[in-house]
Amino acid sequence: MEQRSVYSTSDTRSAVEVNKVLKNTYMLLSMTLVFSAFCAWITMGMELSGIARIGLLLAAFASLFAVSKYANSSAGLALVFVFTGLMGAALGPLLNYYLNVGYPGLIMEAFGATAIIFVALSGYALVSKKDFSFLGGFLVVGLVFAIIAIVANLFFQVPALSLAINAVIVFIMSGFILYDTSRIMKGGETNYIMATVALYLNIYNLFTSLLALLNAFGGDD
Repeated sequence: MEQRSVYSTSDTRSAVEVNKVLKNTYMLLSMTLVFSAFCAWITMGMELSGIARIGLLLAAFASLFAVSKYANSSAGLALVFVFTGLMGAALGPLLNYYLNVGYPGLIMEAFGATAIIFVALSGYALVSKKDFSFLGGFLVVGLVFAIIAIVANLFFQVPALSLAINAVIVFIMSGFILYDTSRIMKGGETNYIMATVALYLNIYNLFTSLLALLNAFGGDD
């Protein structure tokens, strides 16, 4: 009886801790997404160049190292806003590009599709309580090949390859949403700041890839 009581208390404590991480993660994720959108809106008005976008992305990924280093301190909370703010600012020039070459409603369609995919997949992982850790190796390998293909296409500039890469990224990011949500639920990720960063990057890359795909297949050409 006493042994069962100990296990029961341990399981309850574990469930409480997981729920706390989930709550903090989704709360912080919501705040960073809003902040990121605000920063994108600012840089859209500034009409920054593509070179400025690259500079902002480099600065964002430099700040990501600081986030991971200070993730267990209060400084990590401030740094995650620096990171997502820079990522959002880098999105501004890209959104301006699609406003010029895309069709009306393109950005809102991509935003809506991203929200539906994230809510559906994250919700499924939460409700089903399935362990998607088996996807980890496959997703990492797929991401590495996608990055190699992106670099190669910078030189070859093949439109069909670009579309294929974006389609693959949509599937990879969808898989990562399941994987990262499952990791939080199973206690594999106990730091809500790093969990937020992981889900934020999934959403960010999913959104930009959907933008490219919807622009390619939704236009008049």
